[in-house]
Amino acid sequence: MRVAEARAAAAHWVAAHARPAPGYLGAYFSGSTVGRPDEAELPVSSDVDVVVVTEGDEAPAKPGKLLHEGALLEITYEPWSLLADPEAVLGAYHLAGGFRHDTVIDDPTGRLRALHAYVAPRFAERDQVRRRCRDARNRVESRLAALDPGQPFATRVTAWLFPTGVTTHLPLVAALRNPTVRLRYPAARDVLTEYGQKDLYPELLALLGCEEVSARRVRHHLAELTRTFDATVPVARTPFFFSSDLTERARPIAVDGSRELIDRGDHREAVFWLLATFARCHTALAADAPDLHTARLPAFREAVADLTGLTDTETLLARRDEVLRFVPRLWTVTEVILAADPEVVG
Repeated sequence: MRVAEARAAAAHWVAAHARPAPGYLGAYFSGSTVGRPDEAELPVSSDVDVVVVTEGDEAPAKPGKLLHEGALLEITYEPWSLLADPEAVLGAYHLAGGFRHDTVIDDPTGRLRALHAYVAPRFAERDQVRRRCRDARNRVESRLAALDPGQPFATRVTAWLFPTGVTTHLPLVAALRNPTVRLRYPAARDVLTEYGQKDLYPELLALLGCEEVSARRVRHHLAELTRTFDATVPVARTPFFFSSDLTERARPIAVDGSRELIDRGDHREAVFWLLATFARCHTALAADAPDLHTARLPAFREAVADLTGLTDTETLLARRDEVLRFVPRLWTVTEVILAADPEVVG
């Protein structure tokens, strides 16, 4: 499917399902398809991110992934209060990219186009790019500092894994690239190489713990994840923000996307999403199928130990501290990229 066809399917879904709902204000595209040409092919392991904006301070629960007219859509609801201050949006690294280009699908109030008109001409200003880099840095530091070693194993792994992975977002934001989720490591590698900073990339992998892992070991753990994923899908009932990622329609991204990375030689880059999905499965299983959670837990623990070197709370906290000590060096490289980026102005 071409990107244009997927976007058309998304626009049709918005018109049919989102616009008639009470409190609807508009919708826009976000994520990896932003800025991609209409004629580009959309990989099977990619979805189209659609943000539906609603009135008030709270948004409805996230519908997540759904199939519409042949396109896999990822639907997120966002309250207008999150977007009401254009200057705050401009400084938020996870929001500003959605308004760098004209991503508006539907805008009956005109608010989204006004927001785009504010953000777009300021997006590449040096001070604003630096603000967004600081926002990403703060996410690494604050979320690692908040890690609670008393939480269940899957929760602890998630609380360490995601902010550690945000280290890749600093160079991406400095280079005005999409701070992608699943493909964050290969994207960061490309930017670091482009800006003459490729020596930093092995350090990012080392912080994750997978710098030396073999493709064979990653394939082994992907096979175990696949078993756990397939066992989780039929029993998962408790709503989590990631629940739509644990469905059969999400399998091409949740499981097959990691296999694609391994097949193309990016087995180390597959580790982040493999473990994120593994942890989500066990969070769901702990809530909805405790016996299955217990039965499959050794495979998850083995994957974490084998792919990251984290074997207990002590090693987890030590790695957290290692990441925090690394942040100033990462910031120095981020500033180098920011200074060299030809698109950054001012």
